[in-house]
Amino acid sequence: MNFTPSRRQLLKSAAAGGPVLLASTQALALASAETRDAQSLRPNSIAVSELPRQFDVEPGIHNLENGYWSIMPRVVERAYAQHQLDVNRTNSIWARNVLPGGACLAAGGREARAAIARLVGCVPEEIAITRSGSEALQMLITNYRDLRPGDAVIHCDLDYDAMIAAMDWLGDRRGADVVKFAMPEPATTANILSAYQEVLNRTPHAKLLLVTQISNRTGLVVPVREIVAMARARGVDTIVDAAHGIACLDFRIDDLGADFVGWSVHKWTSAPLGTGAMYIRKNRIGDIDIAFGNHELPAGEISARVPAGTINFAAILAIPMAVDFHFAVGAAAKEKHLRALRDRWVNAVRGMPDVEICVPDDPARFCTITSFRLKGMHTVADAQRVQQRLFEKHRILTVWRKGVEKGPVIRVTPGLYSSFADVDALVTALHAERGMLA
Repeated sequence: MNFTPSRRQLLKSAAAGGPVLLASTQALALASAETRDAQSLRPNSIAVSELPRQFDVEPGIHNLENGYWSIMPRVVERAYAQHQLDVNRTNSIWARNVLPGGACLAAGGREARAAIARLVGCVPEEIAITRSGSEALQMLITNYRDLRPGDAVIHCDLDYDAMIAAMDWLGDRRGADVVKFAMPEPATTANILSAYQEVLNRTPHAKLLLVTQISNRTGLVVPVREIVAMARARGVDTIVDAAHGIACLDFRIDDLGADFVGWSVHKWTSAPLGTGAMYIRKNRIGDIDIAFGNHELPAGEISARVPAGTINFAAILAIPMAVDFHFAVGAAAKEKHLRALRDRWVNAVRGMPDVEICVPDDPARFCTITSFRLKGMHTVADAQRVQQRLFEKHRILTVWRKGVEKGPVIRVTPGLYSSFADVDALVTALHAERGMLA
């Protein structure tokens, strides 16, 4: 959203005796660039072959650690810069909703929510903007209302650390029985469903289940809809961590079948850092308590489930541009491109006896994120040594992950801007280093 007043707005304000806000030359130039960018982002207008030219990346390093957060494409970066100037210049004049032409903080928040709703296929009233995916999920978990002391809550080893901590909090503070289980390896669809069925069967007092759509540790994609249905048949609610699923895989929120979902908008949607989103199905909003007694908003609104406080306004304002960029690439083309990058390196090393790929061959069970282990990699120190070797000797950035029952892994995550040369460099490095721990 551009809230630099237009000439018409300025003249109208002056005629009415209102304040005339003069924008800086720099802000006007950025606003003009944002308008051009927005007009150029037509759905399916950016070919995947053009993606490397859409980003400004650090040269000389093969960055295969894009699971932390996504680099903004240049069009989003420019929009963010413009909004940062606008917010800094107009300050509370904008935030207190007195600018001419309807430009205000409230309007910016509505536009961000509408953009996210368009992205996932729901109504804006089911979306709240948060500071991160972790905040969204922490609020869903800790403020889940239908939980009594002695009820069980379930999570697995592949869930995200912050979400596991929130589930443990339910045990410490609300008297829940916290039940943890390990995802099987190999994690075939049958094995995954069997593991969830087994833990639900042996936990008849279960009330809440955490399901991670795509594991941040290994990249495993689980059959969320089937698990949600399985839990619902037993009277168990499910909270879905879709941090690595939204805008990475081509699906709509209803495809998950879940009532409660949280994710990071600064991951695969490529919005600025400090943006996340919470989804609550409209008829279930009352089942999540308001955040910290947040009575500044009506209790029936989903946004009351988000902690009050000042947020990064410019980041929120840039969300619609990020969503436009997502559609300009196209969800299906984006997923296909990311899978192609992943498949190129995995297919080249899968037959190597010293390299273990930590997800199955079934395309339904993996996406762009895929982790591996080298033979002899048993401890965190081993994994750290592998990560260090790849970076220092081959200029390839990956990241080690702990918390997997079978042992630590090295996570590989190409980004939208990544090239075949980046993943080919990893293949060459693994051939050279495959026996380093043997």
